Amino acid sequence: MNVPVRSSDKDLLSDDLHHLLQQLSTRKKIWKDTYLFQEGMEAEELYLIQSGLVQIEKLTADGKEMTLRMCKANDIVGELTLFSEEAKYMLSAKVLSDGEVLVINKNKLEKELVENGALTFEFMKWMSTHLRKIQSKIRDLLLNGKKGALYSTLIRLANSYGIQRVDGILINIVLTNQELANFCAAARESVNRMLGELRKLGVISIEPSGKIVIHELDFLKNEIDCENCPIDICNID
Repeated sequence: MNVPVRSSDKDLLSDDLHHLLQQLSTRKKIWKDTYLFQEGMEAEELYLIQSGLVQIEKLTADGKEMTLRMCKANDIVGELTLFSEEAKYMLSAKVLSDGEVLVINKNKLEKELVENGALTFEFMKWMSTHLRKIQSKIRDLLLNGKKGALYSTLIRLANSYGIQRVDGILINIVLTNQELANFCAAARESVNRMLGELRKLGVISIEPSGKIVIHELDFLKNEIDCENCPIDICNID
């Protein structure tokens, strides 16, 4: 079985649109455990990641942290505020590893898009894809509960960071059980228990490095009645 390779946002945008984003941007270094922006702040910028890892998260009403995306090189964050009056960031962007981003002024980008209908249409289509991703993650949580959310998270991680091996798919990124729990809006103890059950069934194993190997991907898909969404929707980014 081959693991599909997820396209980056750069691959989903035309050369003209990507060139425009680069033209309007300035470079900025980012550092682990800082924020590009936080929920509720005035939204003035979008960011095109060049290197590093950025986590997009949301605080629930009871104060729990829910992770919606893990973004890497060539992904765009902060896009949901475009063409919004007095826009504020609806999510937070936490830096997980040092890197660099291109900072794009929201007002300048809006002005350029208004003057170019073709690029505006393309950008709106791209934004629609991102909204579909978020909707699919919320659907998994609502329809399948905490277990379904964990299973779908493992599938998405395999699509984004999976490396095919003889014994299964290695998820080539280390996440703590608490970080996995944040994708599911679940308690760490619940995720510990569910991962333990999957290990007993031989569905997954965990290497000494902390990386997860999925041995039975079809088991996870069958448990959540996987709809086999396109790879550009079913990913963790």
